[in-house]
Amino acid sequence: MERAVGDRRCTMTTALIAVVICHMVAAGDGNAGESRPPNIVLYLCDDLGTGDLSCGGSADIKTPNIDALFARGTRLSRHWAGSAVCAPSRCVLMTGVHPGHAAVRSNREVKPEGQMPLPVGTRTLASLLREAGYATGVFGKWGLGGPESRSTPLDCGFDRFFGYTCQREAHSYYPQHLWSDRERIMLDNPVVRRAGRIPATPPPDAEAFRPYVGTVYSADLIAEQQMAFVRANVDRPFFLYVPTTVPHLALQVPADEPSFDGYRQHFAEDGPYLGDKGYVPCRDPLATYAAMITRMDREVGRLVRFLDDHGLTDDTIIVFTSDNGATRPGTGGIDTARLKSNGALRDWKGSPYEGGLRVPAVAVWPGRIAAGRSITSPTGFEDWLPTLLDLAGSATAIPPNLDGMSLAAALRGQDDVPEDRMLYRELTEGRWQAAVVGTWKAVRRGAGAERPDQAGPTELYDLSAGAGEAVDVAKRRPDIVRRMETILDREHVPHPDWPLPFADSASRRVAATPVAVPAGSAR
Repeated sequence: MERAVGDRRCTMTTALIAVVICHMVAAGDGNAGESRPPNIVLYLCDDLGTGDLSCGGSADIKTPNIDALFARGTRLSRHWAGSAVCAPSRCVLMTGVHPGHAAVRSNREVKPEGQMPLPVGTRTLASLLREAGYATGVFGKWGLGGPESRSTPLDCGFDRFFGYTCQREAHSYYPQHLWSDRERIMLDNPVVRRAGRIPATPPPDAEAFRPYVGTVYSADLIAEQQMAFVRANVDRPFFLYVPTTVPHLALQVPADEPSFDGYRQHFAEDGPYLGDKGYVPCRDPLATYAAMITRMDREVGRLVRFLDDHGLTDDTIIVFTSDNGATRPGTGGIDTARLKSNGALRDWKGSPYEGGLRVPAVAVWPGRIAAGRSITSPTGFEDWLPTLLDLAGSATAIPPNLDGMSLAAALRGQDDVPEDRMLYRELTEGRWQAAVVGTWKAVRRGAGAERPDQAGPTELYDLSAGAGEAVDVAKRRPDIVRRMETILDREHVPHPDWPLPFADSASRRVAATPVAVPAGSAR
């Protein structure tokens, strides 16, 4: 059944309000004042680079509310996303297993709407927290199963869902519909073009860009729903998962965004993007990108103020991170190189290098997680499931055979993450593997289309020499290369849905035995 929702102020229809009221009534079972587990808020940005935050070094984009979070918590300065692209990264986050063992290892759309689903019965962070008594809600982009699958958010442990099920649909901030639980909610948007080109001559005016702008901005409507969920659950522990679509392309922001005019003046030399590199044309691409992030930052601040106003701040864990590195420069009109979105990191989204995998990350819990600290050992998305269950007092519910480890003691300042921690990543669509052990980083690719079952030469980088991965030291340290190759072989388990021929053939020859990789530098 379909209903319409939304005017220029993103007002909800009676039907949608009724859904929210039902959830508020259902939330009334909690008992205010009783000792309870902490609330958990998990922000997952989409293609946000470390350098897109002012606290991460941006000289162009203002993010005061996110900056305040980073000041109040412990940073994870060598944090790897679950993958270098959307869907597999979210799979690692929700399941606690790395891509070599995961059920989703790459982006793959399933028609008519959605991505490759998780297997039926998959235990997720949400389902485990719900079993522990949490109200669970997800607001934003799901990306792990379409509405016709048995892997919708409601099938995977969430009580409440509002947003996009499909990554392709999420490429527009002015969609025709969003999903409220299992119901398609039609929006009061005209049909907004998803792609197109504007001729360079004559110089385009504002009217030329009008077909690429709608009325109801999805990020605003989703933000209202996430706040409604929090209001409905102030008297019981809640898990709020916010996989926002910001700042993923397309470049679109409402004309009433307060920061836009200032950004337009700041980027005065910025010319229009006419649509020749995908997504939609945009009159002021850099200003629009910056304004999208600042608008999202303001929503972060709104939630934090609500927690403060309702005395929930000290009882709430907030984690803020991104699903992969920033978008490659030029894609969809955004000049992430000009913005230094990935800072000094090498390469961009989709890559096995640090620019594809290393993301901003902070954990905040006043009085429990130290402010101003930084964890410099390798950590990753697979760690959040055991960590958050541990912090929530449900360590006994952590499933066996995860690839992640609990960071709870390290976040409390009671222990350290091992300096020689091992992390593994692979990407079927990119045909690569990567692993890090301490400061050693190995990257291996397929040899080529002519020899798909053979690997190319393994690259080796010493990250203690810098995160730019400028010098391949494989020839200097063949001993480290051999040990890292054993890890690459061991950590990849072949999967029929995700063939990686060069890794499949190698992994079958390797026993799952520990591999010692010595510390030290190649210099």
